[in-house]
Amino acid sequence: MRSRSAGYFLPRDLHPGAWWVWTLGLAVAASRTTNPWLLLTIIAVVCHVVIARRTEAPWAMAFRVYLVLGAVIITFRVFFRFVFGGAEGSTIILDLPEIPLPAWAAGIRLFGAVSAESLLGGLYDGLRLAAMVICLGAGNALANPKRLLKAMPPALYEVGTAVIVALSVFPQLAESVLRVRQARRLRGGTRGKRMHGLRTIVIPVLEDALDRSLALAASMDSRGYGRAGTAAPRARFVTGTLMIVGLGGVCVGVYATLDGSTPRFLALPVLLAGLATALAGFRLAGRRVHRTRYRPDRWRLAEAVTAGSGIAVALALFATSSVDPTNLNPSLIELSWPLLSWEPLLGVLAGTLPAFLTPQPEHLPGRVPS
Repeated sequence: MRSRSAGYFLPRDLHPGAWWVWTLGLAVAASRTTNPWLLLTIIAVVCHVVIARRTEAPWAMAFRVYLVLGAVIITFRVFFRFVFGGAEGSTIILDLPEIPLPAWAAGIRLFGAVSAESLLGGLYDGLRLAAMVICLGAGNALANPKRLLKAMPPALYEVGTAVIVALSVFPQLAESVLRVRQARRLRGGTRGKRMHGLRTIVIPVLEDALDRSLALAASMDSRGYGRAGTAAPRARFVTGTLMIVGLGGVCVGVYATLDGSTPRFLALPVLLAGLATALAGFRLAGRRVHRTRYRPDRWRLAEAVTAGSGIAVALALFATSSVDPTNLNPSLIELSWPLLSWEPLLGVLAGTLPAFLTPQPEHLPGRVPS
C-alpha cells in the first residue's frame, strides 16, 4: 500500500479529458447562481488549482488573459446599465439626463435615472459570465490540446481537430504577445507613444500567428489530415441518419425534461432512446476512421478524482437550487447583503481537491527537469 500511494503522487500530466470535465462542472455550477460570494469562491478555487497544477506550456501561461477578459466583461455589463438605462428599482443613486430617441427605437433609452438594483443586477450577471469564462480558461490552461486531440473518439476526430485548433489559437496569441514584448524590452523599445508601441506589437503578433497557422496546416497535411473516407455511400447515409435522429431525440428529451407542461413520455424515454441512437451512429462512424495511437493516455484514479470533484460541484449547486433558491440568486427587489449557506459553499470548495489529491505535472514553471 505504501508503494502504491507513493506511485500515485509521482509527477505526471493528467488526462486532458479529466481537466475538461472538472472545468465544465465548475462552469455549470457558475451558471446556476448569481450569488457574488459563491461566484467569487468559484473563481478563487479555479485560480488556486491552475496555479498549483499548471505547467510551463504556452497554453498554461495564457490564463491571466482570461482573468483580464473576465474583468472587462464585468466592467462592460455595469457600464451598459448606465448607458442603456438602469431605472429598474426604487433606489435611484444617479440621475443622468436622458437622450430622446425616435419612435422606431421604442423600448430603448439612453442614460436617464440609474438605480442601485439595476447596477447590482448588471454586476451579478457580469460576475456569473466572467466566472464561466475563467472556468473555460482554466481548461485551456490545464489540458494539453495535443493530447486531447489524441484522446478524441474516432467519430469526432475531424470535428475535434477543428475545435481543438480553435481553442489553442487564443493561448498562442497570448504567448506571441509575451514574446514580442520581451523582445522589444531587450532592444530598448519600451519608450514612445502608446499607439506606436501598440502598432509595433500587433503587427509582429499577427505575422507570427499567420506563420504558425501555415506551419500547422503544412504539418497536418503531411500527416494525412483531411483525407477522404473509404466508407460506402450507403454506410454514410445510415450513419448520418442515426446521428441526426439520435441528436434530435436528445434535444426533444432535454426540452421535455425541463418543461413541466410537456407529456412525460416525451421526457426520459425519448432522451434515452436518442442517446442510444446517437451512440450507435457514433459507433458506426468511428469504424471508417482508421488511426493508431502511440502510448495512449490512461484514465487512472487521479483522473477520476479530478472529474468527480467537478461533477460534485455541479451537483451540489443543482441540489441547493431545488432546496433553497434564494441563497443562489439574491433578490434585487429589496436591497440586502447576499446570504451564504454552508451547503453550496462546501460543494464549491470540493473543486479544490485536484490541487491536493492529484500528482504534480512533470514540467512545473521554474522546475529544472531531471
